Parts: sequence; structure tokens; C-alpha cells
Amino acid sequence: MTSYFEFANPTKLCSGKGAVDNLAYELEILGVKHPMILSDRVLEKIGTLSIVLDVLDEVRTGRVFTDIPRDSSIEVVNRIAGEYRQFGCDGLVALGGGSVLDTAKGVRLLISQEADDLLELMGCECLPRGRYVPFLAIPTTAGTGSEATAVAVIKNPALHVKMEYISQHIMPDTAILDPRMTMTLPPRITASTGMDTLCHAIEAYSCMQKNPVSDAYAAAAIRLVRDNLVKAVRFGSSVSARMSLANASYLAGAAFSNSMVGVVHAIGHALGGVCQVPHGDAMNILLPAGMIFNKKACRETYSELLLYLAGPEVYQSVPKADRANRSIHEVIRLRKKLHDMTGLPSTLKEAGVDPAKFPEVAKAALNDGSTIANPREVTCGAVMKILEMCYGE
Repeated sequence: MTSYFEFANPTKLCSGKGAVDNLAYELEILGVKHPMILSDRVLEKIGTLSIVLDVLDEVRTGRVFTDIPRDSSIEVVNRIAGEYRQFGCDGLVALGGGSVLDTAKGVRLLISQEADDLLELMGCECLPRGRYVPFLAIPTTAGTGSEATAVAVIKNPALHVKMEYISQHIMPDTAILDPRMTMTLPPRITASTGMDTLCHAIEAYSCMQKNPVSDAYAAAAIRLVRDNLVKAVRFGSSVSARMSLANASYLAGAAFSNSMVGVVHAIGHALGGVCQVPHGDAMNILLPAGMIFNKKACRETYSELLLYLAGPEVYQSVPKADRANRSIHEVIRLRKKLHDMTGLPSTLKEAGVDPAKFPEVAKAALNDGSTIANPREVTCGAVMKILEMCYGE
């Protein structure tokens, strides 16, 4: 743990059943009269978007944009920013998963910095606030934590990489967590996004920028995932389980936004850019191997994690010397259960990854900013070993 740390979490949280009903009020107090609504075609088709639009019945919406793909890109962000200006919008409401929320962050960057191309802002982590653009986030998955982070991951199709934009000024003003928004998630996606949350929390708890505040957020997130992920997969209509996972995602997001993530995310980003592996699936596959790699530097930390991963009775029953390994075992056990329940891939082979692309993945992973705060130095050889370990029989 560092002797000096900073923790920023300026996003207002509105969490609970019916929380979306407060959207018009939240826009009013931010001074938004003509919001741009960002979402995707799936949420439009299944009616989730209509819930939000109905709440905004008396608000003059400036523009509704739903043509956002699963992995949003620079081109999409640039196009939306142009329409924001064209239609005279004065704020953003993002309804969706990580791609939609990160797209909104990219748009906020462009509008606030008065830029036309997101590539102009690449590598800028100390941007001034610029023009104020009110921004409300309504996540429809419980995994990315993007509603609570200072990070946006946006694809550069030309380079086949996912680029990270980091700035406190892209964090939403308000995050609205409502279990109705995640109730329609299929079991497999519920499992994948839940493991994304768990990975955020575990890496946040073990990376070099960890601190007492991020630890508290991460530990709370792990407990919520432990007690509710399998329940939400098995009983998708459970309001309490859905709400708990939404809160866990927010907590883990706030934790890693301050303490950062490590090798698991670096390789996961690379797999997404090179091999199009969905992010949550990649986290599920890579997490145990990443923990095994980092155990040399994190034995004490992983020993502590057993309390949150398995509960006090298991923690007390396991000898101290065995607790780090047992923590990794608990992650593997959860992964196997989710695989048996939903078919969530637990190997890169199951995810359709070609081993011939491992060198390209390794190169991209080494260039990913997530390696900086990893507790062990990340080398090309280490990444290749993790990839080979995760490929399966």
C-alpha cells in the first residue's frame, strides 16, 4: 500500500427499485432541458429504453441515438458528438452496458474539450474540465462499473486495440441503479458480467495503488458477488439479487477507478481487440491464472481475500499458509459452477481463440496501461504463459 493516495468518487448514487423514476428530477437539478439519450438497438427492442423515455415524458428530448455496437469505436463517438451539437443537446443520459456508457464518456470528452476527433485526445490523462456537460448513467448490466469510473475503453478498429481514456472529468454526475434495468439479462450474460465485477474487485484489492478506501469498496463488492451471483443466474427475476449485483458493480468500479487493475485486464483488453473475446468472458477465463501469476507478490493479500470470497467459517477453518491458494480455488469453483449452469467459457479454446494469435495478444497486452499497477512486473513471457495456461486441453 502506498504511503500517499488519492480517492475520487464524485458521482451521486441513486440506487433502488424504481430509482429510474427520479431521472427527470435529476436532470432538472443539473439544469438539463434537452438531453441526448444514448442506448443500443437491443434495449430499444426489448422495451428497456421505453421505460426511460416514459419517465421523460415531460422533458423535451434533444436526440435519441441507439446505433451503438457491442464494442463501440472512435468513429461512433465522433458521429454522436456531431449529432449532439447538431440537435442542440445540453446533457447526456446513457442507458446500457459498458459500451454505451464508455461511448457517452467519449462524447463528453469531445464536447467538453471542443474537439472533433477522439484521436486528438489520445494519451491525455490530465485534461482540464473544459465545457461542462451534464452526464447521467443508467447501467443495464452489473459488471463494467463504468458508471463509477474515470476510465473509458473505446476501440480503435484501424489498430485492432481498445484504447483507454482516463480522466476524472468523464465520470458521470449521477449513476442510477434500478433492478428493472438488469432484470432481462440472460443467465449467461449475468454470469459473465458478474465475473467482470469480481475481477475488478480482486484486482483493485491487490494492485499497487490499493488503499484503505478502495479496499473497503472492493471487499464489499466481493461479498455481494459471493452471496448473489449464482442466485441471480438461477433466479433471474430476483429483485434483491439483481440489486445487490448492481451495487457490487458500482462499488468495484469505484474501487478500481482509484486503485487500478492489472495483468488480467491488460490481457483481457488485448483479447477483446485482437480476438473479439467479450470482456466479461475474458475476465472469467483469465482471473485464476492472473492470480496464480501474482501470488508471489500477493500471498498475504489473497489470504485476506478468502474472508470475503468464502465467508468467516471457511476463513477460520483454513490454515493461514493455505488461504491464498484457497482464495484462488474459490474463484475456480465459482467459475466452474457458472460454466455448468450457463456454458460460460472457462478456457480460451472454448472462447474460439486461435493460439497463433497469442504473440499479437501479448504485444497488445504489454502496451496496455493496466500493467503499470500490477503487483508483479508483466513481461512478454509471463503473458504467453498465462495465455497458454488459459487455453485448455
